[in-house]
Amino acid sequence: MHPRVNLHQVAFAAEPTAAFLAFCDEIGVQHCTLATPLLQKEAAGGFDVRVGCINHPFALHPDIERDTGAAAEGLMRAIDIAADLGAPSIYLLTGGRGSLSWGQAATRFAHLIAPCRDAAGAAGIALLVENASPFNADIHMAHTLPDAARLAAIAGIGVCIDLHACWTEGALHENLAAAMPLTGLVQVSDYVLGDRSAPCRAVPGDGAIPLEAILRVVLELGYKGLFDLELVGPRIDAEGARTACTRAAQVLSDLLGKLGA
Repeated sequence: MHPRVNLHQVAFAAEPTAAFLAFCDEIGVQHCTLATPLLQKEAAGGFDVRVGCINHPFALHPDIERDTGAAAEGLMRAIDIAADLGAPSIYLLTGGRGSLSWGQAATRFAHLIAPCRDAAGAAGIALLVENASPFNADIHMAHTLPDAARLAAIAGIGVCIDLHACWTEGALHENLAAAMPLTGLVQVSDYVLGDRSAPCRAVPGDGAIPLEAILRVVLELGYKGLFDLELVGPRIDAEGARTACTRAAQVLSDLLGKLGA
C-alpha cells in the first residue's frame, strides 16, 4: 500500500477504535484519521498504524455565535490527545454560524480558536479547517475552497482540502494553488452523478470526479502530505466498510503510484 494513503475512521463509526486500527493493519494502510467523538484513546496503541490526523468538531455547543467556552475546552483536550498519539494535525468542523454574517462568524471563530492555536503551535500540531458541503451549514461555515482558505487566513491556521466538496468549482486549479501553502491534508472520495443523499460519497473510481487529473495538479503544486480517504454514506454502508475501504485504499494507492507521488 502506498505510504501516503490515509484512512478515515468515519467509515467504522459503529465499531471500536481497536477494530478500525486492526483493519488498517490488515490491509497495509500506514496512516489513519481518528475522530474525537469516536476515539478510544487507550485502544490507539499497539498497531503499526500512525495517526496522520485527528478530526474534531469545534463550536457545536450549539454554534459559533452562542459558544461560551466549550469549543476551546474541547479542542484543548483534542490537542492533548493528538500530542499523546503523535498526530501532526487536527482538522475541524467550525460549528454553524448561528445568526451571524459570514464575516462576523469568521471573526468570532478566530477569537474562539486563538488560545487553542497557540497551544497547538507549542505542541507542534497544525490546526486545519476544511471546506464542506452546504448540506453541513448547521455544523460548518466554509463551503467553498476559497472560503476555507480565507477563514484559515483570518484565524491563523491551515486548510484541509476535501475534494468531494470542491471538485465542481470553476476555478479549481487556481483555488487549489491559492490554498496549497496552507494545506495540511487532502481528502479523497468520489461522487456518483444523480446521488441526492447527504452524505453521498463513493469509492474512488466509482463516480464522476476526475481524481487522476485533480491529484496530478495537487502533486504538481507541491503537496507532500497524506491523502485521506473519507468514506461515508449509503453506498459505503451497502457495500460494507471493509470491502469499500479495501477497494478505495488500493485504488488510491495505485493512482498515487501511477502519478509518482
